[in-house]
Amino acid sequence: MSENDEKLISEIRDLEGPILILGASGFVGANLFQMVNAVRLDVHGTASRLPAWRLESIPVDRVHIADLLVQSNLDQLLNSVKPRTVFDCIAYGAYSFETDGELIHQMNFNFTRYLIERLQQREIWRYIHAGSSSEYGDHCSAPAEDQGLQPNSHYSVSKAAASHLIYYYGQHLKFPCANLRLYSVYGPMEDSSRLISNLVRMGIQQELPEFVDPSISRDFVYIDDVCRAFIKAANSLSLNNYGWSFNIGTGIKTTISDLAREAQSVFGVTCEPKFTMPTRQWDLPEWYARPDRANEHLNWVANVSLREGLLRTFSWMKSLPSLDAYQQSSKRNALDLKRSVSAIIACYKDDQAIPIMYARLTKTFQLLKIDYEIIFVNDCSPDKSEETIRQLSRDDYRVIGISHSRNFGSQAAFVSGMRLSTKNSCVLLDGDLQDPPELIQEFIAQWRLGYDVVYGRRVKREATLFMQFAYKAFYRIFDFFSYIKVPHDAGDFSLIDRTVVQAILQFPERDLFLRGVRAYVGFQQVGVDYHRPERMFGQSTNNLMKNIGWAKKGILSFSNTPLNMLTALAGGLLGTTILLSALQVGVKILYPQSAPKGATTIILMIMLFGSLTISCLAILGEYVAKIFEEVKQRPLYVRRAVIKSGKIRTAEFHATERDEN
Repeated sequence: MSENDEKLISEIRDLEGPILILGASGFVGANLFQMVNAVRLDVHGTASRLPAWRLESIPVDRVHIADLLVQSNLDQLLNSVKPRTVFDCIAYGAYSFETDGELIHQMNFNFTRYLIERLQQREIWRYIHAGSSSEYGDHCSAPAEDQGLQPNSHYSVSKAAASHLIYYYGQHLKFPCANLRLYSVYGPMEDSSRLISNLVRMGIQQELPEFVDPSISRDFVYIDDVCRAFIKAANSLSLNNYGWSFNIGTGIKTTISDLAREAQSVFGVTCEPKFTMPTRQWDLPEWYARPDRANEHLNWVANVSLREGLLRTFSWMKSLPSLDAYQQSSKRNALDLKRSVSAIIACYKDDQAIPIMYARLTKTFQLLKIDYEIIFVNDCSPDKSEETIRQLSRDDYRVIGISHSRNFGSQAAFVSGMRLSTKNSCVLLDGDLQDPPELIQEFIAQWRLGYDVVYGRRVKREATLFMQFAYKAFYRIFDFFSYIKVPHDAGDFSLIDRTVVQAILQFPERDLFLRGVRAYVGFQQVGVDYHRPERMFGQSTNNLMKNIGWAKKGILSFSNTPLNMLTALAGGLLGTTILLSALQVGVKILYPQSAPKGATTIILMIMLFGSLTISCLAILGEYVAKIFEEVKQRPLYVRRAVIKSGKIRTAEFHATERDEN
């Protein structure tokens, strides 16, 4: 064992425990966890889910699975571990596929603020935060630690804000914390999509990747040196430097051309590197660290040269059982952001069903590993639906609630949710759990095959024989009357691609019949069969009269057939009247004594034509009423409030336009 190794072991033992590493399933967190775990048994780490390939060698009893954006989960973790030293390696937004601006700020700044507040109450010994060189983003070389910040992305803004927050807590509130600005960290267990990982992998295969402009530079710092920086920062902080930011880099400018030549030498690759021009304006030619503070106050310097770091990474990667499995590791652990879903649930008298719906939806989305949000639309329910939604949103940032000012119906509720949705598709569900959330897995499978709309088709439903017959009869009657073809036995339960959602939201009509509009817009559509169960709690709010109203709405929205029937009926009756009149005149002339006596015939004819006239007027009245409703241009719904993060906020936007997210 070298002198440096003995010193590192001693420094790890000097840390006050228990030790908690947040974000231990990430690249930096996992390496730090393994380094500390090799010496101590009181180190704990967190991960958002298992399996986490970087933590396979760590005892499962010291890996805590939790969504730490849920404040109650964080409190439970701190109460369980009771840490004295906290290394915070949580970050979101450093990769190109992490584009959710709201989540970036929530995770990198809001979470940091809440965490520090909780740690401050516990009199923590040390809190060391993993910052990023990205928080600079200036137009020349990387500045010294005490120079102003010039961020240029949501990620860099959030990390810069976090560094200012840490400075405030450290210098003004005397909280024992520090921010480490990490430069281009590389080494074992780095994400397989990153530059050095790709370089080493292709070096094993005796190839080189295509590089960006050779003049661009980076400060490449090996992961072991970064982990030592965390440990030294915890042991070396004093009251004078609480809250400071420290640059963690080698201080050596390495151009992409230098990196290519070093790789050729280390890996023995004979092919010449190829270069392309940079596509990002922050790929600047003079980017390297000035680790003056780290050298002076932490007694930290980078010990591992680029050549040695490449060799160590090369050896680690060659020892892997499968390079292909490693190359797919980032894809296995990352959420599918392309196939993201906004689940929109129309709720009326469903307060008991809402938590169950949430649990089943969450489990389904986690199994699918897709990005998602859950939007509960409380359509002025008289029960405790709003409070139930508020509690769920407090514990899960993915839950959003909408409260309408009165009951506008499920169609308006779905449109209200679609206008607030942000993901690449919408799934519409009734809040009574008659639409099984687990079927979304089949919806997603069909969506991935290229279908734009995937609807649930009710092959069987739990209802009385009369209602089963009535539901089936409606679709057949609608099919006969309508000028568009609506799939038989298909309700609102469906997955709709964002392109189709945008098309539907362009419809100006107020009296929407969504399943008809969904068929009208076209695109590639397919059905998935399912068994529709009974309502889980309470009694259905539907009845025969409401269902007749539904039938009228659908037929009047997508059919001119009743009017055409009136025209045909009028023509037929006119022809019949002329014929009968001619016959009556003929009979009167030829057989004057045979004409019927009395008023019975006249009365029957008057009643026949009178009832037909009233029926025709009624049908015309239905169309006139629909026109009257549309020309008034009243909003489809009115929002009273929007619920986010456990807070009920008054709705500040008008309901007739598409909401800006």
